[in-house]
Amino acid sequence: MDAVSGETSLSDDGVRVIAIDGPAGSGKSTVARRLAERLGLGYLDTGAMYRSVAFAAMAREIDLADASAIVEVARASDIEIDDSSVTVDGVDATTQIRGPEVTRSVSTVAAISGVREVLRVRQRAWVIERGGGVLEGRDIGTVVFPDAELKVYLSASAEVRAERRAGEVSALDYETVAADLAARDAADSTRQHDPLTQAPDAIHIDTTDLTVDEVVDELIARLG
Repeated sequence: MDAVSGETSLSDDGVRVIAIDGPAGSGKSTVARRLAERLGLGYLDTGAMYRSVAFAAMAREIDLADASAIVEVARASDIEIDDSSVTVDGVDATTQIRGPEVTRSVSTVAAISGVREVLRVRQRAWVIERGGGVLEGRDIGTVVFPDAELKVYLSASAEVRAERRAGEVSALDYETVAADLAARDAADSTRQHDPLTQAPDAIHIDTTDLTVDEVVDELIARLG
């Protein structure tokens, strides 16, 4: 990995990366985690990294409109993410980063190019340290690892996505979750830097009527 840019070539480093992208509620986290288990690879939820930066900025009472200050938060924050917990600056933020306040703020943070650059370097370093991994997010196959072994784009109907998210966040009703998802979709797909989009060579799977195991089985088959 280039120490300055954070760029890395998978072929040069011999690491195995599976990139899974898609909008919220499409099943990325569940599928990526299950696939990582099946392949014996590490799993990284890159969205949790952006949520962690938003959480850290809010904890410091920093205006999210102050892009330069948010970039400094991204650089300075100690973010530890494993399969079941998220720690930000020594604080267990596993539950807080999934709360409505962070959820409604994370698109603003994720739209800041400097934040994306900082976290992109961390994501690539995470992969090199582990010799590969299954990463899920919104720009893994298009920006972070465009030469991944397998690139996947998951989608689902708006109704099913909202139902899934409403089931995860008991404090919010379906209508509120659906509205939040629509706003997040618009923000993520139209942002200037690294917008949510399907890589040209990514496999597209609509998970609306599929089980997790059905999706994972198809991906395993694609990997040969």
